Amino acid sequence: MTALRPEVAESDRDGRRGATLPVSDSEGTGLVQLHESIAALLASRGQWRQAYQHLRSAFDLVYADQDDQPQVPEQLRREVDRLRREHAEAREQSLRDSLTDSYNRRYLDERLLDLVAHRGTATAGLAIALIDLDWFKQVNDTFGHLLGDRVLQRVVELLQEELPEDGFCARYGGEEFVLVLPGLDASPAVEIAESARLRVERHAWASLAPGLRVTVSIGLAYEPAAGESPARPAVAPEQQLLRADSLLYTAKQSGRNAVAYRENGRVRLAGAASGRRGIAESRVVGY
Repeated sequence: MTALRPEVAESDRDGRRGATLPVSDSEGTGLVQLHESIAALLASRGQWRQAYQHLRSAFDLVYADQDDQPQVPEQLRREVDRLRREHAEAREQSLRDSLTDSYNRRYLDERLLDLVAHRGTATAGLAIALIDLDWFKQVNDTFGHLLGDRVLQRVVELLQEELPEDGFCARYGGEEFVLVLPGLDASPAVEIAESARLRVERHAWASLAPGLRVTVSIGLAYEPAAGESPARPAVAPEQQLLRADSLLYTAKQSGRNAVAYRENGRVRLAGAASGRRGIAESRVVGY
């Protein structure tokens, strides 16, 4: 891009535009190159709007002394749109687990921080369900790791069915997953977790391999909205995940294939598991 003879406006002390002062070819070229360099840096960070503004400034400098400034070519517009789409796709892929296509730990951490930051304006609470496949090592040892991968993929599909609009599933690590359920009261959150557990239990796993059976254990931690308990400070995401992990331990120690949650200070099991005797105490209470 070659500068012709651009002009810049001189501002007075009150910030009002004054007379335009001519700028030399070398100075104009330097300004154009500066705008282009800044635009390239912003584009590399995905800040497309700011990058476009700097490119537009460079464009205006080049054609500043021409009466009829040319329009931005349609090909350039299409190229910018393509780059935006590619950046959005790359961003989305960076937040996905490559095996299961659920969200990854990076997205989970970012989203939880955002949800906690907006807790003061939320009208309902936040539920976090930590999910672990029961006896998954035996699945890998008996049927092989390739089939184990298919099991993980299918479990994620089952967990994601019937999620509320803002809910999502993320891989926490290994065979552990997290369901994040914002904007819900405690009872609906328990129902969603129990329905997910039941879908996994009832799935036709033998269609993948004869004799295969898969179940999950779930620990559900619920944090009320600020309006429900105004005197209670917001709980950090790490603390709520620890509470969910503690309840997951309860579900495991109480016979597996169950959803453990806390109600009125007591640990309970949901659904059919509620009739079990000897519910184990959580490892970490922290309530």
